[in-house]
Amino acid sequence: MVRLLSEKYDGIQCGENYHDELMSAIDTKHQPNLSYFETMTSWQEFIGRTPEEYDAWIVGCAREATDLEIAKLIQLSAQDRKVFVDTNIPISILKEIADYHHIAIMLSPQSLSVERFFDREDEDKQFIYQQIQKAQYPIKAMENYKNCLAKVNSLEHYKEYEESGFYTYIRNEDSTISKAMAEIEKHFLLQI
Repeated sequence: MVRLLSEKYDGIQCGENYHDELMSAIDTKHQPNLSYFETMTSWQEFIGRTPEEYDAWIVGCAREATDLEIAKLIQLSAQDRKVFVDTNIPISILKEIADYHHIAIMLSPQSLSVERFFDREDEDKQFIYQQIQKAQYPIKAMENYKNCLAKVNSLEHYKEYEESGFYTYIRNEDSTISKAMAEIEKHFLLQI
């Protein structure tokens, strides 16, 4: 959605992990989660973490990246273009800094988000898939990684987003990109 909306409205696209360019501003002591890729011993360690470790890392990255993301968004907002952002800024912070019509949460049922995770041509996801295939026991590694994804996409996290008070679009097997985009555009008050 971020890419499609930014293209249609000649906006600025801040896709997943857009704050990576600011990673030189982090340090391992104060941002251990964001520094994980610098401190991990191997990609096998990355895919071999427990679901609890993986979930704590995702939550920790969101918390540690918030200030970097906000600084980047303030910088980008000075330009005379709409900014479309895929963010992990926590809901509690978004409530303080964003208008209702500036936030759209997209959710998928856990089964869909886990089972179809590697169906996307996303370069990062395909790299992780390759690392799983290189594991000593690829089937076991895939099962573990899917358990990690299930933890991150748990009912607890799902409910937090669904009950956040922000507009929520729930994807399912019948969802289409054009339908989702039309509904998001309407929510963002972009349709003329």
